Amino acid sequence: MWSDTAKLLRKAQRRLWMKYALRGVGGNDNHARLELAYRMPDPWNMESPMERARFEATNRVIEQAFGRVGSVLEIGCGEGHQTQYLARLSDEQYGLDVSPAAIERARVRLPQAHFAAADLFQQPWGDERHRFDLVTACEVLYYLSDPAATIARMRHLGRSGVVTFFAPACGRVGPHVEAIPGLQKTWIHHGGTAWLIGWWRDE
Repeated sequence: MWSDTAKLLRKAQRRLWMKYALRGVGGNDNHARLELAYRMPDPWNMESPMERARFEATNRVIEQAFGRVGSVLEIGCGEGHQTQYLARLSDEQYGLDVSPAAIERARVRLPQAHFAAADLFQQPWGDERHRFDLVTACEVLYYLSDPAATIARMRHLGRSGVVTFFAPACGRVGPHVEAIPGLQKTWIHHGGTAWLIGWWRDE
């Protein structure tokens, strides 16, 4: 009884905090507000069954499309929850997030991975074309002011790419993803929630 009540209280606390922290965040590169969100651990509830189902589904698509991956660069890695899943199918993991607090937690979670508190245009691991075997942007594009520029950068840095986004964002994000040459896509569904996942290979 008490444990159920505690879970409900934590859920309500998280929702209230995120409603405050993410005010004005959508589509405008508001790094300060995203950092504010991480004053609470796991602000996005990445330990939830819904998010774990998304991670598993994304891994299945990556495995079917690309097999085992040498190096993966994850944009918006947060505290490294999805990085743990990507580590199952890759030899080297690199993660970027604009939140230093999130990156510190990611480093504790996956000490063997490479993390940096930076955005995609300032990543520290080399600028050469196809530097990474795979670049991912899962649940990230709708927080950016220029999704098209981010996708172009992903295509420069990665031999292949994967994006996922929540269905209601199709109007804003969808056209940028649909413009990727050779795009393939499918839907992820879990408990009434749907995400689009798109992938491509630039070789």
